Amino acid sequence: MYTIKVKTFYCYITTSFDRRFYNLNNRGMLRIHLASLLQASGMSKNKFCQKAEIQHSQLKGYMDNTISRLDTDVLIRICHTLDCSIADLLEYVPAEQAEK
Repeated sequence: MYTIKVKTFYCYITTSFDRRFYNLNNRGMLRIHLASLLQASGMSKNKFCQKAEIQHSQLKGYMDNTISRLDTDVLIRICHTLDCSIADLLEYVPAEQAEK
């Protein structure tokens, strides 16, 4: 019986997250330009992770735009390491343009 409750709870959380994610997509999205900024800097991914004090899995999420929650401390470290502004790193894309 305990296992069933855990599975039900897990499904509820997943369903709730999916609805929240869907609603956010209707409002637009944030596009992260970390891959192009990192390439322009000429810094290797390993060196960047060391300087910005982030894990490789975090870097991959930010570079692939698959990260679900942006951490302001991580964003500050990224901007500091690449010597860029938050506007260089993030771009708001309205829902109409995000669907294209």
